[in-house]
Amino acid sequence: MSAVTREGVEATLRQFTDPNLNQDPVSAGCLREVDIQGSKVHVRLELGYAAGLFKSGWAQMLQMALEGMDGVDSAKVEVECVIEPHKAQAQVPALANVKNIIAVASGKGGVGKSTTAANLALALAREGARVGILDADIYGPSQGIMFGLPEGTRPKVRDEKFFVPLEAHGVQVMSMAFLTDENTPVVWRGPMVSGALLQLITQTAWDNLDYLVVDMPPGTGDIQLTLAQKVPVAGAVIVTTPQDLALLDARKGVEMFRKVNIPVLGVVENMAVHICSNCGHAEHLFGEGGGEKLANQYGVDLLASLPLSMAIRLQSDGGKPTTIADPESQIAMIYQEMARSVGARIAQSGLGANAMPTIEVSDD
Repeated sequence: MSAVTREGVEATLRQFTDPNLNQDPVSAGCLREVDIQGSKVHVRLELGYAAGLFKSGWAQMLQMALEGMDGVDSAKVEVECVIEPHKAQAQVPALANVKNIIAVASGKGGVGKSTTAANLALALAREGARVGILDADIYGPSQGIMFGLPEGTRPKVRDEKFFVPLEAHGVQVMSMAFLTDENTPVVWRGPMVSGALLQLITQTAWDNLDYLVVDMPPGTGDIQLTLAQKVPVAGAVIVTTPQDLALLDARKGVEMFRKVNIPVLGVVENMAVHICSNCGHAEHLFGEGGGEKLANQYGVDLLASLPLSMAIRLQSDGGKPTTIADPESQIAMIYQEMARSVGARIAQSGLGANAMPTIEVSDD
């Protein structure tokens, strides 16, 4: 029986690809410790993204592979999730008690951006992260409804300066809708809106967040540009439909983030296909493959392709988005995969600065 070596352990681990990082755990820099005691092997991996629903299955798969090595009687694989803050735009100060800010944006309205933002936040929370969501769509705030917060709910004020975010479904929520009358439209010019949003972001007492999801206003005008330049954003998610008009506007969104040096983490395609509830016929009402074409054009990932579904609409309107209303459904699983991919892209963007040395222990 041959002796177990570190090289052999690494070679075995390299045979498996983390589907969220698209790399094996060794190449991705996740390996933190290798402890070889005769025929017993202990490996510790550290994921830089929220993966609470993934890590146990991942650990079990790797453990079985290690136990199949010649000379190994037993193996133990520990997988931990450690979310670090990652660098945002230069000259933009970090936000207190928030590690990473994710902007969810679209070039135009009506493409399901707010629904995507809500399900992204909830999916990240289900993966074990501390998450907040900021409804930055001042002209049409909707996150309060989606999170089931009653009309007229108001945040508490701390030290006469900070708003205490409301909490729903394990996510901290803040919106301009909590500070205004729902029946009174906000009639402000761009600079007033930009100032109000910056005040809302910086004067909300977020409680130790791993991720803050910002539901951006639709478009690429002065408001969006100001936010992109003054808020420390770790990455952006672009939401579109396959329709040519939506894709045209989505491209403008990608270009805007590139100009202000914010990484585009990927594209989410909504309303990709409609499945008839009576006969099961699939029809691409808004075109086909548009999200993938956009992602390929800019060299980013297609994070998710979601159907035009009545369930998504009903659950969001009812204050319990799909991710928590029907967590075992196929659509919810798509949102979970999207959330892990978003976290993984952020982790990869700062891997060099946060990489840790690997510890090796053996009985030699």
